[in-house]
Amino acid sequence: MNAENSTAGIILAAGASTRFGRPKQLVRLNDRCLIEWVLDAALKSKLKRIILVLGYAHQQVLQALDSKLQDSKLSVEINPEFKKGQSCSLQLGLSRVIDAFPAVMFLLADQPLVDTATLNFLLEHCWSADKDICVPTFEGQKGNPCIFRKNIFPQIMHITGDSGARHIIRSNPERVLEIDIKNPYFFIDVDTPEDLERIKKLTR
Repeated sequence: MNAENSTAGIILAAGASTRFGRPKQLVRLNDRCLIEWVLDAALKSKLKRIILVLGYAHQQVLQALDSKLQDSKLSVEINPEFKKGQSCSLQLGLSRVIDAFPAVMFLLADQPLVDTATLNFLLEHCWSADKDICVPTFEGQKGNPCIFRKNIFPQIMHITGDSGARHIIRSNPERVLEIDIKNPYFFIDVDTPEDLERIKKLTR
């Protein structure tokens, strides 16, 4: 089974950006909004379908994305319960593809240095292995985006709170494939204005 024919991408972008102080999805990083970096990488990748889950400030985000919303590969879902935590967004996105795809990749909207080539690298390695969970690592540290096969979908649909699927990964070590990533910047996320300034220096 080919990764490009089998995996949907779910971009989690519903959070309220509490630590950042304003909607970080909309802050400018060079020529694009922060959310566009991950979205563009995903749309160009071998992921067959992309579900973008929005919540906080979703009307402004939709306005900023403009013509990209016309991409036939992309669907947008609005999570009205985003304040309950990331689990609601995981489940909303998964519910839209659960019967159509045997695997999903969860991507975070605040990781702008995630690139198409590495997404494809993860997909190819995941589908060549007999594991239900695929996790990228750098020097032994786990990060995102992670891929889950359908055997794990029931567990995802029962998580609660804001921890995402981390406890599923921790509690199923024998089902996890760790994929080493050589790029040290791949996992950098934007939680604070200082993080944004750091990434701006890296992308100049």
